[in-house]
Amino acid sequence: MSKKALEIRDTTIFDGFIVKYIMKFCFKIWFKLAGWKAIKSDHEGAGITIAAPHTSNWDIVYAMGAAILLDIKIYFSIKESWCRRPIIGRLMMWMGAIPINRESGPQGQIDKIKRFVDKHKKRQIFFLFTPEGTRGKVNKWKTGFYHLAQGCELPIFLAKVDFRTKESGVFHTYHLTDNSLAGNKEEDIRSIQESYKKIRGKFPALQFPEYTGPMPELSELEARILKAIYSAKGVATRLEITAKLKAQKLSIAMLDFLIEKGVLEKVNDNNSEPNYRLTFAGKGCLLHLYPALN
Repeated sequence: MSKKALEIRDTTIFDGFIVKYIMKFCFKIWFKLAGWKAIKSDHEGAGITIAAPHTSNWDIVYAMGAAILLDIKIYFSIKESWCRRPIIGRLMMWMGAIPINRESGPQGQIDKIKRFVDKHKKRQIFFLFTPEGTRGKVNKWKTGFYHLAQGCELPIFLAKVDFRTKESGVFHTYHLTDNSLAGNKEEDIRSIQESYKKIRGKFPALQFPEYTGPMPELSELEARILKAIYSAKGVATRLEITAKLKAQKLSIAMLDFLIEKGVLEKVNDNNSEPNYRLTFAGKGCLLHLYPALN
């Protein structure tokens, strides 16, 4: 007779007295003395959360500290066989383990998360995944988080532990669009990865994608230009950008300046005026500049 599948535990370490009061007090003092800041997400409810770059065990400490300070529950996936062990299994479930039975396939994990979310509609919950999969050097991401977000119909929370700015938490809520469902997975993931190139891990040499330094400095107008092009499905003429900005005039010099910064590129068309479109670096910058994009 097969064993009954384990469900996600409702009450975890994040619901107990120790976390709510003692650990929250300790992390509050620690973050203040160390100069760290917990970033609050504007999105309510649950989300598939990716945490990157992951180059040190300190990432887990600062991520957990931010979650405790912001009253967020964290869950992470682990093999169901570990959760069935007499002592360590109970401990893992109490810590927030999502027991995964490989035999049930991806749909089994999707259904399990869906059932849990339906029971906790109002609670902020992070189903946490590290796309690098290890603290060591890798050359690609594991993209199971993307399929989970699609299957569970949940947003993707982009979380970071940035050792340059000393910030920990979610900096953007990435909503999968109809285009995403139609098969733009590679474009979505590349845009997300570009945003992580601007986040410095504890050991930058181990990061994937590689750390390229902080974001280029952008004025409020420049940021609005990028957002206007994004809202025009990524490509627009100068006149279309001007109309979306509700501005009287937008100079070609300003657009050329953004091209020099690497966030825009010009697409020439012999039959009409040039179109401007966001580079992937530009899309990555936008994810940092705005908590969400429509």
